[in-house]
Amino acid sequence: MSLRASDPAEIGGYPLEARLGSGGMGTVFLARTSSGRPVAIKLIHQHFAGDSEFRIRFRQEIAAARRVSGAFTAAVVDAEPEAEQPWMATTYIEGPTLAQRIADEGPLNGAGLRSLAIGLAEALRDIHRVGVVHRDLKPSNVVLSPEGPRVIDFGISRAADQQTLTMTGRVIGTPPFMSPEQLQAPRGVGPRSDVFSLGTLLVYAATGHGPFDADSPYLTAYQVVHDEPSLDAVPTELRAVVEPCLAKEPGGRPSADRLLELLRDLPADLGGQVTGATGRTRDTDTQHHLATRDTRAPGAAAPERTGSRVGRGLRGRWRPVLAAAVAVAAIGGGAAAVLQSGAFGEDPAGGGGTTVAASGPSLPAGFRPWRVTVPGGQEDIPDELRCVARGEAVFCGGGGVVATRINVRDGSRAWTVKSPGVPVQGMHMVGATDDTVIGYRFAVQGDPQGRGDEVVAVDADSGKELWSTTSGAQSTAVTGRTEDAVVVGSTVITVNASDDAFEARDAHSGELSWTAPFPGGSRCAPVLAGDALLAMCVTDAEIQGQTVRRPVVHTLDAAEGSWGRATALDGPGVPVGAADGRLVLLQEHTEGTALTGYDAVTRLDPASGKVTNTPLDTTYEGTPGMADGTVYVSSQTGRVTAFDPATGRRKWVRQTSVEGASGPVAGNGALFFSSATGRVVALSPSDGTTLWATDPRADGLTGEEGASPRVIVAGRAVVVAADGNTLFAFDTAHPPKSG
Repeated sequence: MSLRASDPAEIGGYPLEARLGSGGMGTVFLARTSSGRPVAIKLIHQHFAGDSEFRIRFRQEIAAARRVSGAFTAAVVDAEPEAEQPWMATTYIEGPTLAQRIADEGPLNGAGLRSLAIGLAEALRDIHRVGVVHRDLKPSNVVLSPEGPRVIDFGISRAADQQTLTMTGRVIGTPPFMSPEQLQAPRGVGPRSDVFSLGTLLVYAATGHGPFDADSPYLTAYQVVHDEPSLDAVPTELRAVVEPCLAKEPGGRPSADRLLELLRDLPADLGGQVTGATGRTRDTDTQHHLATRDTRAPGAAAPERTGSRVGRGLRGRWRPVLAAAVAVAAIGGGAAAVLQSGAFGEDPAGGGGTTVAASGPSLPAGFRPWRVTVPGGQEDIPDELRCVARGEAVFCGGGGVVATRINVRDGSRAWTVKSPGVPVQGMHMVGATDDTVIGYRFAVQGDPQGRGDEVVAVDADSGKELWSTTSGAQSTAVTGRTEDAVVVGSTVITVNASDDAFEARDAHSGELSWTAPFPGGSRCAPVLAGDALLAMCVTDAEIQGQTVRRPVVHTLDAAEGSWGRATALDGPGVPVGAADGRLVLLQEHTEGTALTGYDAVTRLDPASGKVTNTPLDTTYEGTPGMADGTVYVSSQTGRVTAFDPATGRRKWVRQTSVEGASGPVAGNGALFFSSATGRVVALSPSDGTTLWATDPRADGLTGEEGASPRVIVAGRAVVVAADGNTLFAFDTAHPPKSG
């Protein structure tokens, strides 16, 4: 993806060309040496620069990576650990990570699986020969380059003769791929710990799941320490080699050199023969969570568009805040683990938590909690999915995904249609009818065909693209919400490529039924007030000046496209929903050009044109929403305030643990709010009492203000979208335990 305005132009004299990805510790950029050789530069986040303990760990990472120079690792080119913002440059390795390969194409087999195993064993041998222990072998740290697999990221490695540096008693790692000694006695971790991790990684490569998978990282860690591995689906020849690697005691495992000898003796084609069951039987359906996003993806992403979509300049909507909470769990002999992947806080027994609805809506037959990552058109697109439910399917889109179909029962994907472009702001999903899903395909900068953003229709059953049309909409500038198209019955209302008219099409066939030119000198966006179609318009002068002062709301006939009554609003407002047939908006309060919050509720009766403005008792900052006739604002700190839209009266206020939450979504007797980290809280609609709350499910930021709701209710289940195209689902009657 392209560089952002806040990114440096160069690091250490290396001109930067693009972002390759970003994670919790730093951002990785593509750069060039003076001779033109590509390098990957990891720049540590500024807030870690003043942490002396972190600088020690980063110096160790550089030292470890410099000592490793085998054919199956990435060599250090340059580094400056003492810089104001530390950085390290390594050779640039092009290719997907093993996690991405498994997520996109499924498990490896035959000669490909054998080559991967041998390459990784050689890498481990080279690492151990120079006295380094990697300590974090996992699918996202293996890059499948054209020349073979490469092991990257020595961020928590150490020299074998060093004391392990832990962070205030916490062990850092990834439970499905950690050894028992990492979880129980981290200071005693040696080279055989990496052999254990390689064994789990090879099981994952061969089957698509790890040998100790469970519904929660805590249970996974317990099974790593105490249970036998699940190897039922591993090819027989490979199982004979992998099983000793997974011995609980390090002394029972082969060395990397011996492991390489055993792997080279495997047949060229591992075939796929699987004998009878060995070890425990897997009792979960959570294998998808292992194929998580690699936030250091080495392949360059499509450039980000910066000029094609005009924003409402006064908004300043993107205000990322680092997630405040880190989940910590006691493992084995009392050590604690910072869990970097997997589903946080799941109750392995399926129980616990406050019951929200013990009867009423039902679950799909065979439902179990699940978590999946949906691959996008470009890796590391900084966006989230948004979903709509239809029966036992949910259709999701956003980021690099036009649309994907997910089974509510188990999280399996029926199909995915990808988008090569990168959205500038917000999450995007238009909607769905009984047979059609409507999503977006975002423009790629420099596209030789000159295509802009497109509204795309996809067959709900097959995933086949039915039709597409270019859209020039600027809804964010007009309404403060990114909603460039809407679905009304079986009709899709879009904005044409010239951004000067609405177009109505049959959702399935794409047949154009009417065109409605905008009022002169205006730009408009579609708005729904219940079942009523409205158009919110602002003048070109306001768009160009980035200061919306007096938007006009028009009624619009969805069947014929004829314009009706026009009503001017006194000041910029964000549509949040409808109550008693009236459009409800929150009025924006600004200081200069900066949005500071919302200070009034506006109600518009489309039939009569009557407008009522009711001031709030103060200015409320956060993300607005509406459910069941009540308006809500959720702040970045987790404070949720409920208002009566008719009187502006504050109903209740509740401080929650969910920072940066969007919502609400109502269902099963509760209001659901969630953040981009996957935290979910259920509140009582009557008084805001917290019914239950969950822990984070995804690494990343809490999200932007003004984001659309991330939760979808499907019967008694909820499906939640989180950072990195992560989706997860659970039963609202038995929510995951927190903490």
